Amino acid sequence: MSAVSDRLPTFPWDKLEPYKKKAAAHPDGIVDLSVGTPVDPVPDLIQKALIDAADSPGYPTVWGTPALRDAITGWLERRLGAREVTHRHVLPVVGSKELVAWLPTQLGLGPGDRVAYPRLAYPTYEVGARLARAEYEAYDDPTELDPEGLKLLWLNSPSNPTGKVLSRAELTRIVAWAREHGVLVFSDECYIELGWEADPVSVLHPEVNGGSYAGIVSVHSLSKRSNLAGYRAAFLAGDPAVLAPLLEIRKHGGMMTSAPTQAAVVAALADDTHVQEQRERYASRREALRGALLNHGFRIEHSEASLYLWATRDESCWQTVSHLADLGILVAPGDFYGPAGERFVRVALTATDERVRAATERLA
Repeated sequence: MSAVSDRLPTFPWDKLEPYKKKAAAHPDGIVDLSVGTPVDPVPDLIQKALIDAADSPGYPTVWGTPALRDAITGWLERRLGAREVTHRHVLPVVGSKELVAWLPTQLGLGPGDRVAYPRLAYPTYEVGARLARAEYEAYDDPTELDPEGLKLLWLNSPSNPTGKVLSRAELTRIVAWAREHGVLVFSDECYIELGWEADPVSVLHPEVNGGSYAGIVSVHSLSKRSNLAGYRAAFLAGDPAVLAPLLEIRKHGGMMTSAPTQAAVVAALADDTHVQEQRERYASRREALRGALLNHGFRIEHSEASLYLWATRDESCWQTVSHLADLGILVAPGDFYGPAGERFVRVALTATDERVRAATERLA
């Protein structure tokens, strides 16, 4: 056991605990803008679908029900502009974090293989490489990487933590480069329905991939767009030659989404109204927090999409974390996402309207 855990870095959120206690001591309570966990109710139609499927005594299938696969393919075509997507092009997973952490292992990567991810990135990309004993590196422009031994290239648009969006031209250029060098691309697009000052594009769009899914897979989650973080509901879409072996591995490993959750996802993907309503909530909170941070002396970079504001006071991120904790506000230090974030903090929009109001009043 220790041989596996020794490969991993210190769990970053443990380092935030003293600041969480400090923020919680505020007379009006903590405003937690750190982790980014949804706080709004699960839409009624999704809850009803879950309840209606509660009598599910048999084992679910790893590949999901035909209804689930239909819902995924329909959403991909309706929302992302993907074309000619079949059941062979999709694979449900048990939340996106599980997939990110275990993907290099399931792809058979190991010592001598390389995994690359953005300079500022979700830390689990590195964790996945470490678990597989693969090498890992961060990039600014992936096309400047040495392709020798590069087996897995992570893209993340919209970005966590920065909210940066890769343009259609950038994605097209990167996909072409990766194909030229035989590098597998996994594009984490979990925030794709949460663009504010940009309209995020998927690698599944034919103008990006030239009408072929060869060598590309996108990752999608319902945690944020439908408030389903507690359901563990996500899926992959893309190259069947990549997804078919993953399906076999996951069948052997019993990595199956529960039957009630599958039914809930069908309902969630079929309805766009609740997504728009949730977007409006987040847009209002974003406007309030953005204005309050700017008035408090912060500078905000990128942040044109996703559920975060990437903010700095041009000081150590831990100084900023401490300063805000004194106001009862907890945020994530930027160095959780790589050394390049050491002077930034990530401010999540995932707090209730009442807590956001409290934050803006304290920042004023």
